[in-house]
Amino acid sequence: MSFALGAALLAVATALACALPGVFVVLRRNSMLVDGISHAVFPGIVIGYALTSDLRSPWLILGAALAGLLVALGSEWLARTGLLAGDAPQGLIFPALFAVGVIMVSGHFANVHLDTHVVLVGDLNLASFDHLILGDRDLGPTHMWLMLAVFALNAVFLAFTWHRLAAATFDPEFAQLLGIRTRRLNLVLMFLVSVTVTAAFHAAGAILVIALMVTPAATAALLTDRLPRMLAWTLAIAVGGALAGFQLAYRLDAATSAAMSVFYGLFFTLVLLVTQWRQHLRREG
Repeated sequence: MSFALGAALLAVATALACALPGVFVVLRRNSMLVDGISHAVFPGIVIGYALTSDLRSPWLILGAALAGLLVALGSEWLARTGLLAGDAPQGLIFPALFAVGVIMVSGHFANVHLDTHVVLVGDLNLASFDHLILGDRDLGPTHMWLMLAVFALNAVFLAFTWHRLAAATFDPEFAQLLGIRTRRLNLVLMFLVSVTVTAAFHAAGAILVIALMVTPAATAALLTDRLPRMLAWTLAIAVGGALAGFQLAYRLDAATSAAMSVFYGLFFTLVLLVTQWRQHLRREG
């Protein structure tokens, strides 16, 4: 498999894995919680490397995902105290955790490939260099298969919890009356978001992964108010943006994940303007 094809497929796999849970993240208005999780997984990655000495270890992903989950749990606990309102709990927790990770890297792991630039924006092209080879067959980037595995995990979770998750998202009080354990369901969803963010960290970094998870779903929400259609639109936008972003980056010799994020942002702006224009025409009519 050529490097260009492998990088394009990795971009698509990363976009799909991030966009799938992004549907419920957007509907639950937890978009900025993803920002907190994406920063909090950094010290988890550093600690995981300290214990395993292997940046590809599954234990590293698990440990980093648990660190990201601390943001969700900590924010929920602080919110329940009633002493802080809005997104203040997240603003207290994730900067501290991210700063701890930066200090650990700069002070004790300077020889490890975890520089702050890659941490912030990732390097999808670099992640495409390591290919999975079976016999004499090149199966593409190893990281692509990791992201496909994460996508499959997210898909299985949504398939088994679709109706309960939808009920807990749109009417949590009614869902609790039906016997749905909304808090546990939300905890599992946030853990999968943490796993997804951690897996995508190498390709998209702590900042751009937010665009991959939130923007396709936010754009789809402007196009339809039906949940199944929103999911379909989200996945279509994720794939289209990944391919368009890769082509843009390839022609400009730029970072692929950044080009993807720019395309998603431009497409969201276009859809928003068209939606507002149509609403204006309806009011005038």
